[in-house]
Amino acid sequence: MARFFILFVVILLALFAAELIAPAQNAVVIPWTDALARISAVLVSIFDPHVAVFGKVLQSTRNGFAISIDAGCNGIEAAIILIAAMLAFPAPWKHRAIGILVGLTAVQALNIVRVVSLFYLGQWSFKAFEWAHFYLWQALIMLDALIVWLIWIRTLPSTVHRSADAEPRPTTAP
Repeated sequence: MARFFILFVVILLALFAAELIAPAQNAVVIPWTDALARISAVLVSIFDPHVAVFGKVLQSTRNGFAISIDAGCNGIEAAIILIAAMLAFPAPWKHRAIGILVGLTAVQALNIVRVVSLFYLGQWSFKAFEWAHFYLWQALIMLDALIVWLIWIRTLPSTVHRSADAEPRPTTAP
């Protein structure tokens, strides 16, 4: 358990540090955030043709309300936590890779629901928008990552569970 925790923290810090450097921002974070805004706009336009997207900004052309998908709102932080947990847990690499792909899909799908719901909620009540944005959705996205990780652990082969539970025991000389 201590090995997992230490490895998790090290990987987490490395991934968060990597996320902040300019090459990662330009190659991953900014394009993903812009894509998230475009995907959300496509989904909103199914029900409401009065939506426009400008980079990371989703705006209603009817009333001018807009949301900007900034750091912390693009799902990358929750994805980093999930990836770090899956990489730190002792599991076969094939299971880690599949878990990361499925997990990222689950986290980002919920994050799209988050963006779309906040877009509509903000047009209805800014006070409700703020509460949902700062409290409800932050918790739900992190809970989603935790649930995905726990489900992933349950899908691992039973031999992984036994080896992860086994703690090395000190031996004594006869």
